[in-house]
Amino acid sequence: MTDAHLPAALPESDRTRHRRLREQGSGDRAQLDAILAAGFVCHLGVVVDGVPMVVPTVYGSDGRHLYLHGSVASRSLVASPGAAVCVTVTHVDGLVLARSVFEHGVNYRSAMVYGVPRLVTDPEEKLAGLRRLTEHTAPGQWDYARRPNRKELAATALLALSLEEASVKIRTGAPDDGEGPDAALGIWAGTLPLTTTWGEPEPDPLLPEGIAPPPHIAARGHTRAS
Repeated sequence: MTDAHLPAALPESDRTRHRRLREQGSGDRAQLDAILAAGFVCHLGVVVDGVPMVVPTVYGSDGRHLYLHGSVASRSLVASPGAAVCVTVTHVDGLVLARSVFEHGVNYRSAMVYGVPRLVTDPEEKLAGLRRLTEHTAPGQWDYARRPNRKELAATALLALSLEEASVKIRTGAPDDGEGPDAALGIWAGTLPLTTTWGEPEPDPLLPEGIAPPPHIAARGHTRAS
């Protein structure tokens, strides 16, 4: 199997098999794509010098790979090529407030991607990957802002991680104790939704007057972020 032909269903491996809360698991690659598309910050888990390290970082996805970038001096990025990593993306959609503390929970969407990332060295692929990462984070920004020059590209490491091995879990809905003994307690139960929205663009204090936010930035104000 090649990265160019990822199956519609997520293949099950020993690392991605759902062992607990299996009803929350999903084998649908479309769910994985939706979770990745809804965010842009992931947590990269890697072992560095024998010690586990989990690093928050920005990512981009093209449906076949996750692209992660950072300084060439970053310990997590230097250690990742050739080593197994786990990348996690999670969106919190609300609190699940049950009648008992034991039944409390969280509505969420989560994806875990496993694999051995590849250091991108081809100049064209590296530029395309950085474009994908930039456009994933702020669509329209690649064509608006100055693009990286040769010195900046040399100082930037870009990793490509295949989306072939991934696990998805999603929890939605009300508490699970509405039909149990605790239903007679007379305690309020339900969900407290959580949404994240973009605010109004705030200009750099050093920005000269008369430079307005470009349409692709201004249009994101007061829209849902995930």
